[in-house]
Amino acid sequence: MGPRETRSTCPYCGVGCGVLIESDGAQITGVRGDPEHPANFGRLCSKGSTLAQTAARPVTLHSRLLQPLRRTHAGAPTRAVAWDEALDEVAARFGDVIERHGPDAVGFYLSGQLLTEDYYVFNKLGKGLVGTNNVDTNSRLCMSSAAAGYKATLGADSPPCSYEDLGLASTLFITGSNMAWAHPILMRRIEDARRANPRQRMVVVDPRRTETAEMAELHLQILPGSDIALYHGMLHLILWEGWLDAAYIAAHTTGFEALKARVRECTPRHTASLTGLKEEAIVQAATWFAGCDGPPGSPRQPTLSLYCQGLNQSSSGSAKNAALINLHLACAQIGRPGAGPFSLTGQPNAMGGREVGGMANLLSAHRDLGNAEHRAEVAALWGVPEVPRHPGKTALAMFEAAAEGEIKALWIACTNPAQSLPDQALVRRALQRCEFVVLQEAFTTATSPYAHLQLPATSWGEKEGTVTNSERRISRVRAAVAAPGQARDDWRIARDVAQRLQARLRPDWAPLFAYPDAESVWNEHRETTRGRDLDITGLSYAMIEAQGPQQWPLPAGAPAGRARLYEDGRFPTADGRARFADVAFMPLAEPRDARFPFSLITGRLRDQWHGGSRTGTVARLFGHAPEPVVEVHPQDLARLLLAEGDLVHVTSRRGAVVLPVQASDRVAPTQVFVAMHWGEEFVSGQTGNGSAAHGVNALTTTARCPSSQQPELKHCAVKLLRAELPWRLMAMAWFDAAELPRRQAELQALLPRFGFASLVPFGHERGGLVLRAASAEAPEPALLAQVESVFGLDAAVPGVLRYEDRRRQQRRALRTGTVEGAPRLDAFMLGGDGAAQHWMWAMLQSAQAVPGPVHRLLAGGRQPPGDAAPVSPQVCTCLNVNAAQIQAALPRCTGTAEERLGQLQRELKCATQCGSCLPNVRERVRQSMVGVGGV
Repeated sequence: MGPRETRSTCPYCGVGCGVLIESDGAQITGVRGDPEHPANFGRLCSKGSTLAQTAARPVTLHSRLLQPLRRTHAGAPTRAVAWDEALDEVAARFGDVIERHGPDAVGFYLSGQLLTEDYYVFNKLGKGLVGTNNVDTNSRLCMSSAAAGYKATLGADSPPCSYEDLGLASTLFITGSNMAWAHPILMRRIEDARRANPRQRMVVVDPRRTETAEMAELHLQILPGSDIALYHGMLHLILWEGWLDAAYIAAHTTGFEALKARVRECTPRHTASLTGLKEEAIVQAATWFAGCDGPPGSPRQPTLSLYCQGLNQSSSGSAKNAALINLHLACAQIGRPGAGPFSLTGQPNAMGGREVGGMANLLSAHRDLGNAEHRAEVAALWGVPEVPRHPGKTALAMFEAAAEGEIKALWIACTNPAQSLPDQALVRRALQRCEFVVLQEAFTTATSPYAHLQLPATSWGEKEGTVTNSERRISRVRAAVAAPGQARDDWRIARDVAQRLQARLRPDWAPLFAYPDAESVWNEHRETTRGRDLDITGLSYAMIEAQGPQQWPLPAGAPAGRARLYEDGRFPTADGRARFADVAFMPLAEPRDARFPFSLITGRLRDQWHGGSRTGTVARLFGHAPEPVVEVHPQDLARLLLAEGDLVHVTSRRGAVVLPVQASDRVAPTQVFVAMHWGEEFVSGQTGNGSAAHGVNALTTTARCPSSQQPELKHCAVKLLRAELPWRLMAMAWFDAAELPRRQAELQALLPRFGFASLVPFGHERGGLVLRAASAEAPEPALLAQVESVFGLDAAVPGVLRYEDRRRQQRRALRTGTVEGAPRLDAFMLGGDGAAQHWMWAMLQSAQAVPGPVHRLLAGGRQPPGDAAPVSPQVCTCLNVNAAQIQAALPRCTGTAEERLGQLQRELKCATQCGSCLPNVRERVRQSMVGVGGV
């Protein structure tokens, strides 16, 4: 088979971008955006544009799970087993637990990265065959509050808007989302809209001054958790100024009087005291949101709100979502072009999972588990006597039950709870106590050592099925290459176990899982939607093939799906009316106090996604954020007598992690920020009791929303204490692509042996690893020898020079290669004295010839022996353009900001590929014009 191109969908965020996968035989060779896909029209972000690198052969060989593996207990070595043996064991062990302890003694923990077909089979397996509703997903951490908010107000979990509304809105109200980093392709569409309509206004609500906030006409830098207070205060002003749409409220809603009474006292002064905002900023936000500030007699201007985890990941997440939707209902900002509450999905198929009912409180096609009629409908569709009536355990409750010994067997598919769930100490107790843990996964992750049985699953580029994006658009996922090794599709693995379990548990039932292919699964799912709000009985694989991705609802006989819901003012409730939600402002689950005086905020990085099991294999994606850090306001650094780069213990009531501090005025005083991606694969070391540290989610709280059961991952209270770890180490080297994943795994095993350690890839066309570590005193020589060996710094290796001073606990080594006949620094380790680390890092990355005699590099010290430019932060991931290059080119640019941006793009090519760096580059242009008449 020669070169070919396959149309598919990106596996990252919920934007749902179309991709064209280039392949040659069994190898994916490239990827580009699909110009015909209506979500992205050919654009891809930095993550999507590097997808082919995650499918490179070295990654597949060293990071992928390629055969079933079995171990007798957690931490024991694994041995390969045949597929039939593995499937028989899953069925036997789950069957045994069910027969001894009942169906609720098992749990299924799934993922928003699964395809709809995968989800459907698992859901039917758990609720239909086994008889347990303990079927939940990591979408519980992502979108459950958005779903609950929609359902409480509009009647169904149905986002009413479309991406085209981004260009039709007069005001964009972005709250709880750093879209520039989390949904960059949608931000490109917003930039297009703002160029076409310079009058479009953007309001951003965020405790941090993010890149998205930098683009806004109005940034509301609220206190963490005060969202409901802001929305109530805005509604108070809308009431006071007469900006309501009284006719719409009367004709299409219920419950307004109770909400009106609640917000009566939410004056601008009171709201300002709760949110930390200025009164005039609250007034401005309410004015723009209502859309009544045009000329007298002009129609109301449309407002589109866009929101994500800043609202969802909260102990009052459902109430925050509902309070925002209240504003839309009060002003009739819904059901018309450019207006509506638009939740941005975090994962590629969190929507599809909710559509099939793949959560502990849901049934197929948005049916309610607590509704007897709905349960009977699903039982009839599945051909089973009944569906259990009691809600199952949600994600955190499932792991709490496992930690208590209530759940005996866990089946985890396509997710990494040992990184992503809060309170990692609890999660690991659960995994260790569970009698039988199945991990169905494509990559080796932090959860892998806890699994008794690992089942290799197919991944992006190897699967067939469908996903649904944020705008209710169903796209096809297609296989470009055959599965590597012995990997199998997720739905197929679940089907094969289900058939074995049925033979044991329900041998007298008609076969439930006779699916020959993914399409047959999807067709059965389609039938469950008939007559429901998400009816897709008019859709088929063939229609998507012929006409492209389609939005639901698309019932039988309809020529196309609906771009916008509720245009007629009818809602999927008993009386057809939307419901105002009378919700109270609730404080943070864990406010800061005297013992824990800082608010820890978590969030995304621009070029990473979730736990990094996929993006973490691409070195260039670390250029923008090259190491785990805790961002602290400069005032707090000065007060704590800390300097940039100092190590601190970041400690909560649940755990601790050591991180270097980074000064940042993007966070407010008394607040700190750590990116959500930094799990133990990238940052580890030892806690105060000598156990291994487990990344950022060792800190976060299990406090959760009572309605959605979504945890407050966005915030917890922490304290900062200087880490007394004076002995430092830095090691860095380039590696061949074939050996980098193996070397990375070897070093990851060493991280817990230091007081602090981080390990991050670097590079662009080439790849390398940088290890930073610290301890209270010099580690044992054997540990340092292991580090040297991995970095190719053994004394016997040609080109290695060494220096050791045992009295001062210093140990340095370097290795050189050649460039144009001159020596070039290829690897180094600095142990005990890191004064030279910055210029040696710059020298190694530059790949330039070493100035002067090589042995002088071993002298250490802060000054390099020759010219070595300091390391400059990467701005453009695609073309490896750094901040220094941009700053050097800016004085040559003239004209308006847009003209200067264009000149910069032509000269350096930055912000011309995926566009993820465009907000950053545009802000640098703007800053360069301050004080020279340009701004």
